Amino acid sequence: MTSHAVVDQAIGMVVALGWVTPDQAWTVLQDVPQHTNIKLRHVAELILLWARNGVMPADIRVELEGALDRYGPTQIPESGQE
Repeated sequence: MTSHAVVDQAIGMVVALGWVTPDQAWTVLQDVPQHTNIKLRHVAELILLWARNGVMPADIRVELEGALDRYGPTQIPESGQE
């Protein structure tokens, strides 16, 4: 159940930052692990950490922006990168 909560929260973050629907956010969230070879739950955790501390690994940021470009209208705001 904990992993579902993490993923659901990350979907909410993608909805808020990407101005996409929850279904589009789910598609974005599924797309990132396919391009980074990182498990979906871990990507979700990284998105939530970014929301807390403003730092996102560069490879995740690039793939998240790419997925939002494919499935949504905007890019994520500037943040620190590791």
